[in-house]
Amino acid sequence: MAYASTNPFTNEVVKTFPSATDAEVDAALDRAQAAFPAWRDTPLAERAAIFHRAADLMRDRADELGKLATLEMGKLLTEGVTEAKKTVPAIIDWLADTADEALRPDVRGQDAQGNGGAVVTYAAEGIVFSIEPWNVPFYQAVRGFAPAAIAGNVVLLKHASIVPQCAQAIVDLFHEAGLPEGVWQNLYATHEQADRIIADPRIRAVTLTGSDTAGRHVAARAGQAARRTVLELGGQDAFIVLDDAEPAAAAQAGVGGRCFNGGQICISPKRMIVLDSVADEFEATLRATADAYTVPGDPMDPATTLAPMSSQSQADTVKEQIARAVAAGATAIELGGAVPDTGAFVPFTLLTGVTADNPLFHEEIFGPVIMLFRVPDEAAAIDLANDSPFGLSGSVWSTDPAHAFAVACKVDSGQLGINMPIGSGGPAIPFGGVKDSGYGIELGIEGIRGFCNIKPVDIPADYRAEVSSDGAVSIVPAP
Repeated sequence: MAYASTNPFTNEVVKTFPSATDAEVDAALDRAQAAFPAWRDTPLAERAAIFHRAADLMRDRADELGKLATLEMGKLLTEGVTEAKKTVPAIIDWLADTADEALRPDVRGQDAQGNGGAVVTYAAEGIVFSIEPWNVPFYQAVRGFAPAAIAGNVVLLKHASIVPQCAQAIVDLFHEAGLPEGVWQNLYATHEQADRIIADPRIRAVTLTGSDTAGRHVAARAGQAARRTVLELGGQDAFIVLDDAEPAAAAQAGVGGRCFNGGQICISPKRMIVLDSVADEFEATLRATADAYTVPGDPMDPATTLAPMSSQSQADTVKEQIARAVAAGATAIELGGAVPDTGAFVPFTLLTGVTADNPLFHEEIFGPVIMLFRVPDEAAAIDLANDSPFGLSGSVWSTDPAHAFAVACKVDSGQLGINMPIGSGGPAIPFGGVKDSGYGIELGIEGIRGFCNIKPVDIPADYRAEVSSDGAVSIVPAP
């Protein structure tokens, strides 16, 4: 596995980086273990101040960071800048502002007079190993680091091999903001070294965002070592258009959602499940919107709306999936402008006629491809949405949000949105999948506590525990 910056628009290798040596991995583990006690004991207000400074630095350097993301994985420059200017700083600031609430001890199980019970504490555990993908490079790195670190843990980062400069840039930025040495380290680790890191007794948790195949591998290694894991894996998100929806508006939003980040988003709308009564209008609008909207080209050019894939390998994978779907009886319709002859491009493609025996029926397509399904009624839509090995995210479209909510509650998925192509999310909203989409929660208060030892300390029945607004615990005799 070579770490290299390769421009997906030109397929030019810009810069290469040597993989870490075993000695460098061992030294990083030593530094992390040495840094942990001091970082754990650093007052939360000081940790939060470092986070706020890092968020400010990101906003100040958003143009520079956005260009770096576009160079390494091909996303539209506007998307890269937004990631660095808005999305990621908002997460960092929210965690800094909310950690006090998430980590404050609470008292439970007292008797009728308020005595006894237990004080539930949320304690940092040690080293977290974070394995992250390339698709949203700064967001993914921070999502694996920040909830764990604000709680007092230290983190080793193994980022995707195609975004080595993004990985180092975000870690360096936090150090510039005042993060102590050893609290967050970027490692150009090999797969074999990653397995060795997971097995190291100093590792207390592993968090991974990636494919279901990668998730199973990491879960197996972590299981052998009895490590806590959080896995956010693939998705086959259902985009359910009910008969009381506005089909044209849904189709327009669906095209934008599927084109975002070149279709390389786990929670991108991949399976559009539309009731027959509105399907003709939906499909006609989808085709017209895609033809007018998708302009392939240089992702640095503001006029471009369809970026290349993250790599030629990723483009080849998506093209091969389309070919297999067609060979099994599906119809592929290319929409939008013609893609360039060079670069890692895949045309915006509509797949129809994908039946249950088609090999693509249960596969995630990580690119600008929509599978369109027509169904006779609402029950069939829910059944089809749930007929997937994945359960990450999705959406329901209706002019009646109460109706959409009732349908959303019947979809077996970690997250659902109403009338939005990609969940509004936000750092306060816990996020995680079910089935082959993984397990565990990221972000939200639950995400912070997910990297803590949730430890109750029992109190004698003739004593009372009290927690002040600043989180200080007092144990006093019962009155």
